[in-house]
Amino acid sequence: MCSRSLRDLVVGIKGAGEMASAVAWRLYMANIRRIFMMEVPQPLAVRRGVSFSEAVQMGSKLVEGVEAVLTAGPHGFGQAWEAGKIAVIVDPRWSSVEAVRPDVLVDAILAKRNLGTSLQDAPLVIGLGPGFSAGGDVHLVIETNRGHNLGRIIEEGSAEPDTGVPGEIAGFSAHRVLRAPASGVFEAEMEIGHRVRRGDVVGFVRGEEVKAGIDGVIRGLIAPGTPVEEGLKLGDVDPRGDASYCDTISDKARAIAGSVLEAILRVYNV
Repeated sequence: MCSRSLRDLVVGIKGAGEMASAVAWRLYMANIRRIFMMEVPQPLAVRRGVSFSEAVQMGSKLVEGVEAVLTAGPHGFGQAWEAGKIAVIVDPRWSSVEAVRPDVLVDAILAKRNLGTSLQDAPLVIGLGPGFSAGGDVHLVIETNRGHNLGRIIEEGSAEPDTGVPGEIAGFSAHRVLRAPASGVFEAEMEIGHRVRRGDVVGFVRGEEVKAGIDGVIRGLIAPGTPVEEGLKLGDVDPRGDASYCDTISDKARAIAGSVLEAILRVYNV
């Protein structure tokens, strides 16, 4: 397992949303650059300013100086890597894992449950958050819940269970999150980076208003035209009011990404 050079490691990442993208960015900056990310055809990322999943619709996405590009299949990974870019592929069933056989697989979907990841997927399999058991379906689990244990690498057992309560920012938790009032297609009235006041209409789902619950800046917003289910997270309002946070990786994401890097080094940097 440990005979590969760090520069030669191939890392597959399930998902290309905020946390997955922070992981890819951190590994890339540490010169682990043969990375491919697997996404669904209509990504549900909210923090699109820092999510490589935007490459699915735009063809490419730049996050803090690192670029990811959409590829048509695993045969295009090498070309992306040679150009110094991260590869993104529409692969909802993760067939690229079988085709490429990565040295490391990171499940960064954050579904709160395991949707099909197993120890046999790669020599090192890492799961982010609840839904995984270290030593059972993955080798290592990274704690994603805010608090004292955020970023802890778990070698046996599971992460803390999902609380269902959004993390607190500047004293606000649930009220900062925008959720779908009904099932339908999300139509946006505002964009990421816009300043809002409590009660402002951010968008609509099937004619029902999506209103800001607090004053602040729209830090994240799901892509307009996305089909959504009632209750789905559509976006979040940052009460700190700094628009620059919209396009930079968060403290939580950096912590989790750093732990993934450490987990890889524990196994391969010997």
